[in-house]
Amino acid sequence: MITIIDYGMGNLRSVEKAFEKVGFAAQITDDPRRVATAERLVLPGVGAFCDCMSNLRTGGFIDPINEFVASGRPFLGICLGLQLLFSASEEFGSHEGLGIIPGTVKRFASDMPVASTQTLKVPHMGWNQIKHSDIPLFKGVKQGSYVYFVHSFYVQPDDSNVIAATTDYGIDFCSAICRDNVMATQFHPEKSQLVGLSMLKNFGEL
Repeated sequence: MITIIDYGMGNLRSVEKAFEKVGFAAQITDDPRRVATAERLVLPGVGAFCDCMSNLRTGGFIDPINEFVASGRPFLGICLGLQLLFSASEEFGSHEGLGIIPGTVKRFASDMPVASTQTLKVPHMGWNQIKHSDIPLFKGVKQGSYVYFVHSFYVQPDDSNVIAATTDYGIDFCSAICRDNVMATQFHPEKSQLVGLSMLKNFGEL
């Protein structure tokens, strides 16, 4: 069973349906006690970093998430679920994250040049390519595959060894991480058609 954390912010049903489409049972839960018995855990998320962290604390999820990660069972963060893993975010001030992955969440600069008379738009929204390393989540995924993004902030890990994929959007930013049993993507696998579904299938098979 794949357990998807419901802390009041996230496209939960689309994640659940995507796992079901590739043959895995999934459950959405707002009960932190179910985290302890989960075989695989998914932390999705959309919205403001500080609000999401507040909801995780209020919902009693902080300790169960940390204990799950320490257990070595497969963990997947999606979009804001990636950013929440980090030490802190610069979104609307400075806010403490889960601290599972040392590093900072930063905002894209609004004046990144794309041509002599153009700058890149923020948020970064739509399809873009990934250049990835050889980790189980990306088994069978071709280099340069297109995946779907919607975000204004990106993660900057202290340890570059955790970077599992990068994407070019004015800068080469970290678009996925992997450390031991913890994997997370800035893009949305559940919205990335067959490429994303193959990643979710890979996760379900871990």
